[in-house]
Amino acid sequence: MQKKLSELNPGEKGVIVRVLGDKALRRRLLDMGLVRGTEIEMIRKSPLGDPIEFLVRGYNLSLRRRECENVYVRVNSE
Repeated sequence: MQKKLSELNPGEKGVIVRVLGDKALRRRLLDMGLVRGTEIEMIRKSPLGDPIEFLVRGYNLSLRRRECENVYVRVNSE
């Protein structure tokens, strides 16, 4: 099942399948390590829901909700 990063719940993991957006935003996300095939885990959301913290490639990454809308992940339903 595919979801946007912004739709993940705390502790939920997925594998990145698509990164969309305009050229500058897409390049920025790819440079931060959000490339196809990378596992990512949602750590927590701030109280107001923006930003959202993820664990990717061994480091914590905080993204705005509008940035998360451009990244799609495959989530294993267990």
